[in-house]
Amino acid sequence: MESLVTSLSNPSDGEPRSDEEKPMVVVIMGATGAGKSRLAIDLADYFPIEIINADSMQVYSGLDVLTNKVTLDEQKGVTHHLLGTENPNVEFTAKLFRDSAIPLIDEICSRHHLPVIVGGTNYYIQALLSPFLVDESTNSMDDGSIRKALGEEEHPDFQVHYEENNCSYSFDHLKDVDPVAAARIHPNNLRKINQYLNLYAHSGILPSKFYQEKTVENWGRVENFRYHCCFICVDASLPVLDQYVEERVDVMVDRGLLNEVCDIYNINADYTRGLRQAIGVREFENFLRVYLPEVGHARVNDSDCGFIYLVPPDKINQDLEENMKEILRSATENRLKVLLEGAIDNVKANTRRLVRRQKRRIQRLQVLYGWDINFVDSTEAILCTNVSRMILSVISRGLWGFFLPFTVQIF
Repeated sequence: MESLVTSLSNPSDGEPRSDEEKPMVVVIMGATGAGKSRLAIDLADYFPIEIINADSMQVYSGLDVLTNKVTLDEQKGVTHHLLGTENPNVEFTAKLFRDSAIPLIDEICSRHHLPVIVGGTNYYIQALLSPFLVDESTNSMDDGSIRKALGEEEHPDFQVHYEENNCSYSFDHLKDVDPVAAARIHPNNLRKINQYLNLYAHSGILPSKFYQEKTVENWGRVENFRYHCCFICVDASLPVLDQYVEERVDVMVDRGLLNEVCDIYNINADYTRGLRQAIGVREFENFLRVYLPEVGHARVNDSDCGFIYLVPPDKINQDLEENMKEILRSATENRLKVLLEGAIDNVKANTRRLVRRQKRRIQRLQVLYGWDINFVDSTEAILCTNVSRMILSVISRGLWGFFLPFTVQIF
């Protein structure tokens, strides 16, 4: 097992390339629901592309409905990398993403194809493009420094939540994660302890490796990129995105979202690591805590697999789907209905908040680091489920010169 104190230095990929030698990559960014995947897949009608997924939840296997992975039919034969490939119980950090994506890009380029990075996890993208990963920390590190270095305006999509009065537990956890950082702070400094733990949970970067000379200043700077990048941000108005999020969550529920959550539900699970961090998992915890015992589908812990069902999982899922519809249709406001409707509303609300954070972060990448981002309005495409206008916009916005070497067909 790789040591927790393993250096975050760059993989040995040779001397830095000149601008002429840098491979060309397309980066498609944007908020949840804006249409990033649809645009990328449609680009394959005109250019020989391969897609590398840069969504920190879609990299894991499982929860295909909840994380809104593109289905095989939707992929239309376009090769996708790092989509549903990783262990859902192991944290896939920005460093692991970078170390996986770099050789993939080299392989794609060797086939004379165009690598297209698609996803809304900006710290994944920054870690891949920049030859710098934030290193070596200082004791003066504060929340603002962390967020500025990572291009964040506020806290990450997920946070490690430790009990306010359980400083001993939190400090012990920090010692396990990063003993060097733990040795630098007082065991009762809960704010600093949680700050360090959140940094590690968000980026996989050890607090003791956070700062090193000019590394933070260079993090994400265009002039330091290892690739020649074409940035495309798929954007839409907030009212349209909000409406789309509301409708998409309802569709997810109909497609079996709750069955997926039930499959990985474990009262003793760590919801701060791996796939369980995804929006839509923890929101249903209160409902499942009440529902499973009431219908006789309790589970017991098992030392090998964590828990076992007292009723076969297939039977639980079948009953859950039927009971869920019955609960939602119920005319009476019983406890289960209140909990279920509340959970669905929380998924929608948290997803809307994520949309706003993602839009702000992209703006900060322009302001802080000078990223030249080409914005493509997907409002009409969302409303009519047609991306042809987005494709035309991409080509007509002066990006044709970037794509020209890869052209296989012209309109």
